[in-house]
This record gives sequence, C-alpha cells and structure tokens, in this order.
Amino acid sequence: MTRKHQATRSKSSPLSGIANPDFALTETMRILRREVRSWPTPVVTIYAQRKMTPFHILVSTIISLRTQDKTTAEASERLFALAQTPQSMAGLSDSHIAKAIYPAGFYRTKAQTLREISRELVAYHGSVVPDTVEELVKFKGVGRKTANLVVTLGFAKPGICVDTHVHRITNRWGYLKTKNPDKTELALRSHLPKRYWIPINDWLVAFGQNQCRPVSPICSTCAMAGICARVDVTISR
Repeated sequence: MTRKHQATRSKSSPLSGIANPDFALTETMRILRREVRSWPTPVVTIYAQRKMTPFHILVSTIISLRTQDKTTAEASERLFALAQTPQSMAGLSDSHIAKAIYPAGFYRTKAQTLREISRELVAYHGSVVPDTVEELVKFKGVGRKTANLVVTLGFAKPGICVDTHVHRITNRWGYLKTKNPDKTELALRSHLPKRYWIPINDWLVAFGQNQCRPVSPICSTCAMAGICARVDVTISR
C-alpha cells in the first residue's frame, strides 16, 4: 500500500479519535454502573427522573454550566417557583431571573440567555422545545453539550453529552485521543455502543466529581486502576 493510500485510509477510518481499539470498554462500563450508585445523582438527571419537561431540563442545564450541583438545584427551584413555561419565563425581567438563580456562575448572562430562549420558543416554536441537537444549537447560549443533554434526558432520544468530565476521563483512560469535547463526541458516536450513549454522561460526571478528579485523581482506591492508562496524570492520591 502506498503512503497516499495509507493516508486516505487513515483519514476515512471509522476509528478516528480512538487511541486504543482494544480498550476494555464493556468491563469499564460495568464498573462505572456499579460505582455510581454510591455517588450523588446529577441534578439535571434528577429532574429527568421526576418526569419534568424538556423546558425544565433545558433551563436547569443552562444554569448548571460552570456551577456546582447544589447551587444549580437551589437556583433552579427558585426560578421554577416563578416560571414553569416558556411563556411565563419570557414574561420575567432579566434582573428578576438573575436574582432567582444567583449565585450560579455568570448568572446575569444566563438570565439574559434564558429569557431570550423563552421568547424565541414562544415566537417561533409554539412554546415547544425542539428535540434535535441541530435545532437546539441555533439558540444563543446553547452548545452541543447542552443540546445533547436536553435530547437525551428531556426526550429520551439517542445522543452523547460530552462535557469536560467525559472528554478528560475517556482520554485519561487511554481509550480516546481527542483534542476537545466536540472531537470526543464524534469519536464516541462512531465507536461507543448505543446502549451507553445516554448514561455515559451521568456516570462520568459522578466519577469525575468524586473519584477521577481533574487534579490529583484518587487512583489508590479506584476500581478502574487495572484498566486506566492514566494518560497525563502526574499527581494522584
């Protein structure tokens, strides 16, 4: 095979972004499913379990960006006490929303985003949240992470929500070698079995917050110690 053909094959490979095709994925998912039972469930997932609407999922997900779960839960409850629908949210002022969700990170910007999205939902979508990633990312302030979470948790449709935890941990394992969350999503969509698409975010958020932390992960008690390649881990406990 010529170098030209080799390059063409590499470029079109369905394993693009996969660092180790032989990674023990099934065993890893089995361990994750078992371990997460002892850790708190992410607040947005709790809302999905309570059968709250896709609008609730969208709002709480936006509030959750760069915000701790406890703060997200409290801020969401205060806001939902004021508005439960796009119509009622659109009727609030930016300052009213901001006061309700404070001290969530970037609460003033998020307040403007939530009000504008609510207005657009009323004006152009019949107050119905779209159920596709492609439509959701058209809203200002909604990226692929948020869109995928709304699609998976709000509509129970296939999607892979990739946040910093999913991106960091799948690369730390040595399973993927990707440069950013969007590349990680593409790699997982091409290789991860669909039965793991929806739960992987919940599992890795809990795992990343409690065990596989960004700085100094707790490797000494990790059930994945025999599987993880510990890529770029220089300090651990």
